[in-house]
Amino acid sequence: MRLPDATWRRREGLDRLLEALGAREGLTRFVGGAVRDALIGVDAVDVDCATRLLPEVTRDRIVAAGFKAVPTGIAHGTVTAVLPGGPIEVTTLRRDVATYGRHAVVAFTDEWREDAARRDFTINALSADPLSGEIHDYFGGADDLAAGRVRFIGEPLVRIAEDHLRILRFFRFHARFGRDDADAAALAACTARANDLMALSRERIADELLKILALPEPSAVIALMIAHGILAPVLPEITSAEPLVQLQTRERKAGVAPDALRRLAALLPPEPAVAADVAARLRLSNRARRRLADAAERSDRAGEPRSLDYRFGMDGATDRLLLATDPDDPAAALATLRDWHRPTLPIGGGDLIALGLKPGPIVAATLQAAERAWIAEGFPPQDRVREIAARLVAEALA
Repeated sequence: MRLPDATWRRREGLDRLLEALGAREGLTRFVGGAVRDALIGVDAVDVDCATRLLPEVTRDRIVAAGFKAVPTGIAHGTVTAVLPGGPIEVTTLRRDVATYGRHAVVAFTDEWREDAARRDFTINALSADPLSGEIHDYFGGADDLAAGRVRFIGEPLVRIAEDHLRILRFFRFHARFGRDDADAAALAACTARANDLMALSRERIADELLKILALPEPSAVIALMIAHGILAPVLPEITSAEPLVQLQTRERKAGVAPDALRRLAALLPPEPAVAADVAARLRLSNRARRRLADAAERSDRAGEPRSLDYRFGMDGATDRLLLATDPDDPAAALATLRDWHRPTLPIGGGDLIALGLKPGPIVAATLQAAERAWIAEGFPPQDRVREIAARLVAEALA
């Protein structure tokens, strides 16, 4: 079997890097996701190489070839070569000496099979000769890829004990590459060890979960995870995949791209306090926390699209429109926002003072009331806003 042609194989500088790293002598190969994806006709973004060279030698050869070498993980064998066509990670072949859940003590080796055996799934253990394109497959990964089957290399329970994150990675890769039922041995092991997820950092959990939710059609695998109690130890709030199924249908009809955070909001109860708690637990960014809490305030009817955009921004408005319990027509509503630009309230506090208000809290309160009326009337022009302001000032002075 040969590596098919792929755009990434023609990256500027890659041939010169491979020559410097001894690919002609069999010292360096393409490995991992780029090889796997090329076999199914998907162009990879990240390209990794493995080499028999020690990290310091790798670094020196990269520099000698005229590229910047970044010691991204040199203690564990990884050096990043910064090429004009994009970065390439180069890692010395390794074998595990000891593993501790998410941490491993490694030793360098010159055996390709030993290095491949460290990888989690058979489809991720493929490597390819850069010159001949010959695929090296030690564990049947090519057949599994063709069959849409995601299997652990070795005993699943052992591999999960080595790295608990592999539970979530199994479901992510099954969602991407799997067909039909999940591998029985892998699923049983993930189910038995679901509580191991509690030992992971919440950032790691959030990263993997959002990667799953960003996939085109993740609802089936989320339903599988719920059915087998995978999420219960860390996200007991997620109890049904049906809201995600509904959201995916609305996304397709409205021509909206998948959004992981919106999909997470769909899976959570529509309660801002719950959303805020989950966002804090997953250590999401402040912006993501606000968005998740805002999305949890959804109701039967989303509201006027432009008003939503003004209040919550485009992402927030889209959240409300797609997550409403009984939306009128999300596609039509979103279409009204395509050529619309968020306006600026055409008056300020100085205008209210000029109309007779004294500086102080009353100015801010009246300005907020004017803004609410402006929004409710569909953002009328300045003359109408001044009429609204004059009325509100008169009421405040009465």
